[in-house]
Amino acid sequence: MRIAIYARVSTKDKGQDTANQLHALREYAQRQGWAIVAEYVDSASGTKGTAGREQFKAMFEGASRREFDVLLTWALDRLSREGVAQTFEHIKRLQSYGVQYESYTEAHFRTTGPAGELMVAVAAWIAQQERQRLSERTRAGVQRARREGKVLGRPKLVVRRDQIREMASQGMAMRDIAAEVGISAASVCRILQTASEGQESPEMQAYLGH
Repeated sequence: MRIAIYARVSTKDKGQDTANQLHALREYAQRQGWAIVAEYVDSASGTKGTAGREQFKAMFEGASRREFDVLLTWALDRLSREGVAQTFEHIKRLQSYGVQYESYTEAHFRTTGPAGELMVAVAAWIAQQERQRLSERTRAGVQRARREGKVLGRPKLVVRRDQIREMASQGMAMRDIAAEVGISAASVCRILQTASEGQESPEMQAYLGH
């Protein structure tokens, strides 16, 4: 059995060292008669996805090429602290490559052995519940914000039409006006056309006639 070891120590983990994890994992693999073909070690937080975890990315690249049969970690939270749903997605991704997962300190968190299918089923259910709770919290937050009169989404851009008309009367090109006020040239054109229909000054009418 070819295995790969993934070890991670967060900058927030006090008194821990990847060397301690690796030593125990190597001994465990040796007792199982497994051949260690790769070791991946990161020193980064596990709560921010793959950001800053180059070895985590390399591990999945190796898994996609079936360079090993099992991924071994010290504990599930060494693989990820992004939540059950996202961690389960990582395990499903490994399985899609034909790679199993095993946690050294947590016998119930492994896809190897007779309990593997049960672990996957339970993790899938927990992940579903987590996604459902997140969706419910999001909806509740939106409803509360609306009750409090908060405006959701991107804030509206306030455009002073009189300022645009003043710029146009001074001979500024539409694209320059657009860049100045932060809107498109087409929007500037519509504003000026609307102004012209309202009987603007001769200077404005002359500008629009160009």
